[in-house]
Amino acid sequence: MIINTETPDQPDVRAMLARLDAYHATLYPAESNHLLDVDALLRDDALFLVARDVDGSAVGCAALVNRHAEGEHYGEVKRMFVDEARRGQGAGRALLEHLTMFARMAGIGILRLETGIHQSEALALYERAGFVRRVPFGGYRDDPLSVFMEKRL
Repeated sequence: MIINTETPDQPDVRAMLARLDAYHATLYPAESNHLLDVDALLRDDALFLVARDVDGSAVGCAALVNRHAEGEHYGEVKRMFVDEARRGQGAGRALLEHLTMFARMAGIGILRLETGIHQSEALALYERAGFVRRVPFGGYRDDPLSVFMEKRL
């Protein structure tokens, strides 16, 4: 598997993001889905990573968005997704490690994220990576379907 910075507007990546959106729609109502669209992922404040198999097919993605809120500078992890057929093989962990490396290189000292209560695999991945639960941050509001986490780098 190879992980590189890429643009999210490629057809195979758009298809992967559409699968992620569809998956979230089965788990949560629209008001509890906090997904960034492709245009937001193309902005200068976002870094978008794609994990590809040796044959070039996209197997996962993740984004790191630079944020300044509450008097702090932090990176928000967004759009983490691994193709269903590739889960459990380390792609999610590798994407998260790459995001962490890029955050450190950019001088970001805190990573934060929001995920849903029904995504036990994602919660386990984040906890293994050192993320801890916290109160809502940025523009998020308390939501019984959301889990807010952070990791100090």
